[in-house]
Amino acid sequence: MPVVFTLIIQVVVASLGLRAEARAFFVFGDSLVDNGNNNYLATTARADAPPYGIDSPSHRASGRFSNGLNIPDLISERIGAETTLPYLSPELQGEKLLVGANFASAGIGILNDTGVQFVNIIRMPFQLRYFEQYQQRVSALIGEEQAKRLLINSI
Repeated sequence: MPVVFTLIIQVVVASLGLRAEARAFFVFGDSLVDNGNNNYLATTARADAPPYGIDSPSHRASGRFSNGLNIPDLISERIGAETTLPYLSPELQGEKLLVGANFASAGIGILNDTGVQFVNIIRMPFQLRYFEQYQQRVSALIGEEQAKRLLINSI
């Protein structure tokens, strides 16, 4: 299965011609791509304890709903970019904002009523609001024109 994901990622990256041109990487979605936002929420949809993370370099749970890297991690690795931080991470400040951000939250779906058993998750409309906040934060950091360029050259 990991081989299939790796091949898919390589095909996508190659077909898009991505490498150093991509300046920032943004992730929206559910548990397949959440890299820790839910760790900062009072929710039961969490991946902050074993067995999650047992195959990661630190062997500790990081908030990813996997035993190691997830798809955005592999894409970042493939294009030679830093891994994006969860948007809710207190570490996502200053220059780290310029790498992009992960807005994903486990338990959500395309429909707002998906995952109703979970409270305090970041449903898609809120992920998009956080993205708007992100843009404001980046504009304040590097100016509106530079922020627009960053977004244009992002994935």
